[in-house]
Amino acid sequence: MSDLPAGFVWGAATAAYQIEGAVAEGGRGASVWDTFSHTAGRIKNGDTGDVACDHFHRYKEDVALMKELGLTAYRFSIAWPRVQPEGRGRTNAAGLAFYDALTDELLNAGIQPWPTLFHWDLPQALEDDGGWLNRDTAHRFEDYAFAVGEQLADRAAGFMTLNEPFVVMALGYMLGIHAPGHQLGLAGGFASAHHQLLAHGMAVRALREAGARQVGIANNYAPAWPATDRDADHEAAAQLDALHNHLFTDPLLRGQYPAAVLDLVSTHAPEALNLIQSGDLATIAAPLDFLGVNYYQPDHVTADPQSPFGAKVEGVPGRERTHFGWSVVPEALTQTLTDLKARYGDDCPPIYVTESGCSQPDVLIDGRVRDEARSRYHEAHLEAVAAAIARGADVRGYFAWSLMDNFEWAEGYSQRFGLVYVDFETQERTPKDSFHWLKRRIGG
Repeated sequence: MSDLPAGFVWGAATAAYQIEGAVAEGGRGASVWDTFSHTAGRIKNGDTGDVACDHFHRYKEDVALMKELGLTAYRFSIAWPRVQPEGRGRTNAAGLAFYDALTDELLNAGIQPWPTLFHWDLPQALEDDGGWLNRDTAHRFEDYAFAVGEQLADRAAGFMTLNEPFVVMALGYMLGIHAPGHQLGLAGGFASAHHQLLAHGMAVRALREAGARQVGIANNYAPAWPATDRDADHEAAAQLDALHNHLFTDPLLRGQYPAAVLDLVSTHAPEALNLIQSGDLATIAAPLDFLGVNYYQPDHVTADPQSPFGAKVEGVPGRERTHFGWSVVPEALTQTLTDLKARYGDDCPPIYVTESGCSQPDVLIDGRVRDEARSRYHEAHLEAVAAAIARGADVRGYFAWSLMDNFEWAEGYSQRFGLVYVDFETQERTPKDSFHWLKRRIGG
């Protein structure tokens, strides 16, 4: 195993709706995922996040597991509707108190808190007013960011504004697979993208005003590999590359939208470009302290004129697959990290891999989960990080997805990503073999 730099951050990550439960406790309001998961046919097996891992009540037990693992950092998300039940106006003291207590518990365990402000659980009240299609949502996010910053900025190591805005755009507003379940094509997709980016820039400003030490974002990236040498597949891959990898990074680091995206929108949804107002791109391009990279697999692309993205994405042939069917391609993580350095040069801030992980068909037998495939996955992807660092990428940490098995969005509880096995009937936690492997790796 290659050495990683001194001070390298060893973390694990979770998201509020996926683990907290307690959806009607402590003054929490409803989110779009509460509504979506309670809509028949949306989630596999009719699962919901109502209880999830009951982390709201068991956070001390979970922090103790993080300490046992040897983590130096924990990336968690804050549930906007727990802090502002209506997404605006009054701040819920009980909701902030939960994250205040979690932050102190982490610090007492010697673990850096890395909060994410938005990991998809938009307050339903804001969705009722248009959600990310409504410019006002960005202003409401700025208010929310300042409230959280005032509470936690003195202790949080680093804030992330948004998690995977591409997924919100693609699955939530264009394909309808995730909450809020819209199928609005490129016009709705670009509207949701622009308003998320605007919200990000406003939140950066608010967090800095509140005294935040480090501010960044967690984008998901996937190299776009054409499936064949056909011109159509190369063109589709280039288009998807612009939408997936550049749309949510060029405005942050270059202060402009990718030309390929502007051309696409002007051709198919020109009215959406009217959403860009004077000063927006300057707000979006607020300087960042770090860039979060979520990586799972490359996009293996075939041209598909019927897709709103112009592309069909499938697994990479001949590669190992996870239980989710995702291809295990660690060298594409190296490519992702080095491509960012090559594209943005000195404008690219330090990078943290803020998610990487794999679902496996885990079974608890005699108190043990033998998940060697997950240990191999993380070992190979840490090697991929080391290779990128050797090629000049400034990568400073790795957050494994996920600390524990949880509610996996539209897949419900059918996919297990955790280092810790969760029995969702009893809520008993059992560290898997991969947990013990990573503990040894962190310990050197």
